[in-house]
Parts: sequence; structure tokens; C-alpha cells
Amino acid sequence: MAAKKNNKEIIDLLLSVKGIEIYNDCFKDCFLITQITIPSYVTSIGNSAFKKCESLEQVKILSPLTSIGDFTFYDCSSLKEITIPSSVTLIGNYAFFQCSSLTQITIPPSVTSIQKMAFCKCLSLTQITFSTPSSVVSIGENAFFDCSSLKEIQLPPSVTSIGDNCFKECKLLERVTIPPSVSLIGKAAFFKCKNVKEITIPPSVTSIEDNTFNECTSLKQVMIQSSIKSIGNYSFFRCSSLSQIEFPSSLVSIGQFAFCECSSLAHISIPPSVTSIGMGAFGICLSLKSVEIPSNINTSAIGFGSSVSIKKI
Repeated sequence: MAAKKNNKEIIDLLLSVKGIEIYNDCFKDCFLITQITIPSYVTSIGNSAFKKCESLEQVKILSPLTSIGDFTFYDCSSLKEITIPSSVTLIGNYAFFQCSSLTQITIPPSVTSIQKMAFCKCLSLTQITFSTPSSVVSIGENAFFDCSSLKEIQLPPSVTSIGDNCFKECKLLERVTIPPSVSLIGKAAFFKCKNVKEITIPPSVTSIEDNTFNECTSLKQVMIQSSIKSIGNYSFFRCSSLSQIEFPSSLVSIGQFAFCECSSLAHISIPPSVTSIGMGAFGICLSLKSVEIPSNINTSAIGFGSSVSIKKI
């Protein structure tokens, strides 16, 4: 049953029925509701149940829910406070999308998966806390995209994968801790994170995907482990503060425009293991003076300036 818009008596009556399920779209567009308590006897909450409840500020969940479904609190732009119960194992797609007043969130130990767009465009979110011991294994694509107030993220040691665009355009993000358990960092995961200064890529990661650190203009230091075999297209494009990079002997390929416009790079040494370097990979690196490069690599399309001293190895 769907609630009549903004009729608090009907909403209270619905929530007084023991064993009730809150169905899909049940309270969708109830734009005058400011707070709601979900009793312990509610067995489940459907997708989009509170979607676009634009005045909803506070949610108390007393029910032992196992999941927060897709779009559940989508565009609840006034939501400031919610506690995710310790029974929840899944935070669904778009669950808190554009909850632009939400300032902090705690992920309980029971959660194993944060799905795509879950906290996307939570513009006021400054703190994400993973309770210990954390069970989160995967963080989906765009999960924290454009959380533009977030300054620090410390991922727990349970995480194995970071989805595409996961922290894209988190413009104030300065500190990122990626645990050794992570084996996959998705495409454009940190795209335009303009305040990140250093990053350590875990040893279980074998590929730096396309656009991963594109336009991370404050990035000065990257620790690339000996497991890395490929660096994707545009992966460090316009990382204008990056002054040095050490390539591991495991590296086989460097993609197109991978380090293009890295204007602080002064010297690079490319190991003999590299067999392929894409077009413009080091184009417009204005400070670049010297390059060591395998003799089998054709340098004509890479983008080295005329003043660069090239030594074949």
C-alpha cells in the first residue's frame, strides 16, 4: 500500500501494523515529512520507499533490516541524520543519492557491499566511518562520486575492489588509505581529486586503469608496486605536481596520454620490460629533460619535446 502524500496519520497507522513490509515507492514524494521512525517489527523496506522526501531530516531505524534497497532515500536533500542498523549487509544502488545535507555516515560491521551511486552527490558528507571489524568487500562504481566536502577516506582491510569513478570529483579529498587487500581500482576512481598529494597502490593491483588519477593536480608522489603490468590511457593526465615516477620492472605497457601534461616531471627511466608506449604518453611534459627508454620503442609518437635528451637502453 502506498501512503497518501504528507498524511501523517496514515503514515503512523501504516507503521503501527506489526509485521508490515514497506513496499516500493510507499512514501515516495511525501515532501512534508520531516522525521520518521521505522519500528522494530517492520520486516523490509522496498526500493524508492522514501525517494524524494525532500523535507525528511531524521530517520531512526529500529528494525533489524538486512538491506537498504535501491533508491530508498534518493534525493532526500534535507536528510541530516540516519543510523544504519548493524543487521544491514547491503547498501543498494542510489540508496542515498543526492542526500546533500548528510554530513557523516557510519558503515556497520555487517555491511559487505556498497553498491553503485550509493552516496553519490552527498555534497556535505565530510566523514565516512567504517566500523571495525569491517566486512565491506566491494565499493561500487560512482559510490562516492562528487562528495565534494570529503577530505579523508580510510578504507578498511576487508575491501578488495574499488569501482569505476568511485571517488571521482571529490575535490577536497586530501588523504586516501588503500589497504593491501585491494586488487582492483576501477577506471577514473580518483578522477579530478585535485587535493590528493600522495597515493600508494597496493601490491595486489596489476593494472592502473584508464583515467584513474586524471587531473589529480596536487599529486606529488605515487608508489607503484612491482606487480603493475600496465598503466592505462590518461591514467595520470595533467598531474601537474608529479615530479618523479619510478616504474617497476614488471611494467609492460603505458597507455595513450598516460602522463601527458605532467609539467613537473624532469626525468623518467622506462624499464626494458616495457614493449608498448601509447601516443602522446609523455606529451607536453614541459620540465622533462632526460629519458631512458628501451631501444625497441619507437619514440616518434610518444610526444617528447625537442629539448629532451633520449638515451636508449
